[in-house]
Amino acid sequence: MNAPTPHPTSFGSFNPVGHVVLALPRGADLAAIRAALAEAGRPEVRTLTPAQMQAQAEADLANPSPLAAFGQEMNIVKVHRELALLGHSFMVVEAAHEAQVQRVAEIARSHRATRAQHYGRWVIEELVPVGSSTQQTTETPARGLDAQTASGLERAPLR
Repeated sequence: MNAPTPHPTSFGSFNPVGHVVLALPRGADLAAIRAALAEAGRPEVRTLTPAQMQAQAEADLANPSPLAAFGQEMNIVKVHRELALLGHSFMVVEAAHEAQVQRVAEIARSHRATRAQHYGRWVIEELVPVGSSTQQTTETPARGLDAQTASGLERAPLR
């Protein structure tokens, strides 16, 4: 499943409820990750290249609804765009049940995913520890998402 569109949206931005989105750094062994996911019973994986995620994020940012602009959805789209610009690939993995989510999270951590986010109905949960032990700053649409990433590179100015 490699087609970049259509993608699940909520209020005009990328929002794959019931899925985990993995951000994988340049050079990650996508075939090994895909094989581990298949072995864990998650064979349906949609892969997005950095260029595909960047295009998707740009499209989402160009036409957000007022509700998306009000919440954190647009800040997460901005983080995905920045990661794509840094060469990250993405995988979107269906995980409707908590046990599935936790298994995908284990695979993400063992394959050194930069981010793994579970899109629940009301909350987007970070599954891979990011950042330091410093307290997160207040997040707003105007200030952006406090990425709390270990590399700090994802803190590039969010366009």
